[in-house]
Amino acid sequence: MARKLFGTDGVRGVAGEELSAELALALGRSASARAASERPRVLVIRDTRESGEMLQSALAAGAAAAGADTLLAGVLPTPAAPLLIARYGFDLAAVISASHNPYRDNGIKFFGADGYKLTDEQEEAIEGDLEAESPAVGAGEVHPGSVRELHGAGEDYLRELHGRFGELDLDGLDVLLDCANGATYRVAPEIFRRLGAKVTVLADEPDGRNINDGCGSTHVERLADAVREGSHELGFAFDGDGDRVMAVDRDGAVVDGDELLALAALHLRARGRLPGDGVAVTVMTNYGFHAAMQAAGIEVAVTAVGDRYVLEELRRRSWTLGGEQSGHIIEASFNSTGDGIASALLTLEALGGRDLARRDAMHKLPQRLVNVPVRDRGALAGADLLNAGVELAAQELAGRGRVLVRPSGTEPLVRVMVEAPTDEEAQNVCGRLVELVQRELT
Repeated sequence: MARKLFGTDGVRGVAGEELSAELALALGRSASARAASERPRVLVIRDTRESGEMLQSALAAGAAAAGADTLLAGVLPTPAAPLLIARYGFDLAAVISASHNPYRDNGIKFFGADGYKLTDEQEEAIEGDLEAESPAVGAGEVHPGSVRELHGAGEDYLRELHGRFGELDLDGLDVLLDCANGATYRVAPEIFRRLGAKVTVLADEPDGRNINDGCGSTHVERLADAVREGSHELGFAFDGDGDRVMAVDRDGAVVDGDELLALAALHLRARGRLPGDGVAVTVMTNYGFHAAMQAAGIEVAVTAVGDRYVLEELRRRSWTLGGEQSGHIIEASFNSTGDGIASALLTLEALGGRDLARRDAMHKLPQRLVNVPVRDRGALAGADLLNAGVELAAQELAGRGRVLVRPSGTEPLVRVMVEAPTDEEAQNVCGRLVELVQRELT
């Protein structure tokens, strides 16, 4: 059965509409009933969206109806979930967040007792429960579980970060953090301060509706301007749920996930901490990254877009490091999902006191990426004229660059990406393909 509710990163939709309280209750009940424990212990965390408390209550009620004891840890970044699972021995964790989406959207994603996101097969089984209107599996009497608050979870997450990066000396480093009015707004500034940095913070006053609103890793231009104007040494911008990060150097130049991953790969390889001498990336990764890794003797595995697919490849190969251009970076020896705060600290560890503005881990090929709103992202596969145009553009750039046109996994968009030897050529080819997508699919 193909998944209908779950996308590449859980169930998402407009809160109160596609993602209703009724759906959250059913998801919580089915996922908890399927946990491999007679009396499951379930963790729930969320970001700062105004709909988070409603969905949290509904999901917790569903978990309790399935006999689970549920603990509510409040606002925390997504990557806290696997770490808290390991610390407390939870059987299941639910994260209520729509990541970088606008505040009206929300989402629910689940992590199993092993700290990894549920598999496609597990998500399909939950959907099957909902379609059959029988979200509780098995027979016999179910005794309702409890719902309680979990105090001190933020401090637990900070302890995990400090345990990994406690030897990193940031004494006097002038850093600017953009917390996207999201889940990192408390913990990110705190860990940087504990490590000695001089911290200035943007977008750390969430009101339920300003998450990702002109701030964070999807609007990094605000951080770039602020770093330049404030003469900071560098800056980091997180997304709403804190599983990705983008950086800005002292000159205001944006440093994306490809460059951060290249820095990390070379650093870990030099210190003998890159198992298999390999790194996993997605099809969106810049050609310059591949060239740099080839020169360094580091193998690169390519996956579909989505951090879950990067992680699957890491697990399959027993590798440690992988990530996406968008700023999802996984250091699997520390966490089983992307962790924006940990990735920022890994970047500083890799720099070893050097200036980010003088980075030289890779040379990026000029790239243009445009998100085109469409009626039906699934219609791309059958758009013969459009696909012929994409093939023609790919032939034009063969051996010199590349073209990628794909549907978004979470939004009604088609993403058009072009890399070419010059910025002008990349822009021209991308513009031509964007017009073709608009004509064929909008």
